[in-house]
Amino acid sequence: MRDLEISNQELSDLAEEALALAKGYWASLEERRTYPTTSGKQTTELFSRPWQESGRGREVLQDFKSIAEHVRPSTGRFFGYVVGSGEPVGALGELLAAVLNQNVTSWRSAPAATSIERAVIGWLAEAVGCPGFTGSLCGGGSTANLMALAMAREAKLPANETGVRPCVIYASEQVHMSIPKAVALLGIGRKNLRLIPVDDKFRMRTDALQAAITVDREAGNMPIAIVATVGTIISGAIDPLPEIADIARREALWMHVDGAYGGLAALAAPEKFQGLSSADSLSLDAHKWLYQPLDCGCLLYRHPDIARKTFSHSDDYVRILSDDPTEAFAFFEESIELSRRFRALKLWMSLQYHGRRAYREAIARDLNHAQMLAQAIASQPELEQLAPVSLSAVCFRHRSKNNEAILRRVIARGRVYLSNATINGHFALRACFVNHRTTPDDVQAIVSEVIAAADEINR
Repeated sequence: MRDLEISNQELSDLAEEALALAKGYWASLEERRTYPTTSGKQTTELFSRPWQESGRGREVLQDFKSIAEHVRPSTGRFFGYVVGSGEPVGALGELLAAVLNQNVTSWRSAPAATSIERAVIGWLAEAVGCPGFTGSLCGGGSTANLMALAMAREAKLPANETGVRPCVIYASEQVHMSIPKAVALLGIGRKNLRLIPVDDKFRMRTDALQAAITVDREAGNMPIAIVATVGTIISGAIDPLPEIADIARREALWMHVDGAYGGLAALAAPEKFQGLSSADSLSLDAHKWLYQPLDCGCLLYRHPDIARKTFSHSDDYVRILSDDPTEAFAFFEESIELSRRFRALKLWMSLQYHGRRAYREAIARDLNHAQMLAQAIASQPELEQLAPVSLSAVCFRHRSKNNEAILRRVIARGRVYLSNATINGHFALRACFVNHRTTPDDVQAIVSEVIAAADEINR
């Protein structure tokens, strides 16, 4: 047998052992600490090792057990960040995608995978109220936002051939860090990103947006795009989409909506997302609110011709030789990547296995859990909510002055994991619900753990 090949029996044994490890890990999630007791020194000593000349064989699988002790587990009590919970059918889909090993560049290279991805894109577009949009899967919202702003630049002030000319983009001061990064990478420059003030609900102020555009036009600057956010990363605020769409239409600007966190909640609460279908482009993360294993981002857009104008640049060796529109389709003509893995299979399997209702209800539970926490905070005189709960992020504090120490103690106790934010100058404790495993008891544990940690600190 040649090097790197293994027998069918050995493969069967390995697969059985790997599946047993996965099942054991999933079964143990709710017994695990919400964050491991580990250190950089420990993980370096455990996992930084030389690559040996001879292989270790099956024993390498047993490393999974020690790895699992030093990861952030997807328990229902992890509320720290907007990170999905890794739904198991999706994980099996990821395994099968790796088995098929498709390079989803085009229909010619990956016929079934390309058709499945295009179908899944249609499902997502329809689910968020944007039927007719097309797009592609990608690593995450950062890549999707970068591609969207590249399309905006090419639609309004083409730069691919002659280089970038000065232009201006507008976004809320609560915008995700991927937007300043994108304008820098695109050569637009962070100084040309106008951060618009927000109202008392942390939504972009459209009066300030219009005023900023007017000032730029009078100064001879070239506005090209507005970035609205549905689900700001700190408080979950939803920018006023209909009003922003009116301004974009009136000013002939590209309207991109960063929906990486909140967009897929339109499946459960469409009334919160009026105006979403007015966007020219929309980023989504299925590894957030469809609970898929990382990574599974998505860019949807209205104008495939603009995508091709932005991203098409092919060498002869990838030239498509078919006149059939399905068989001639190529993702590399409409996105950044050439090499692309079969991300769509996990979605294809998971969404069909559970059905639309199950996802709608899971997202609705997350939204309800956030409201439950807000009510629990209101019932405790020593706690204070610091921002409205628009989606599933809840920012609050203990009324004592040592919330940073309280957060460290909460994490050290290991029962729940929270993150932090700054709200109107206050250090805030932040809980975010994007997890199909979370229960009402887990929600109540947040309050009890914060109060217990504060009591320990203030003793």
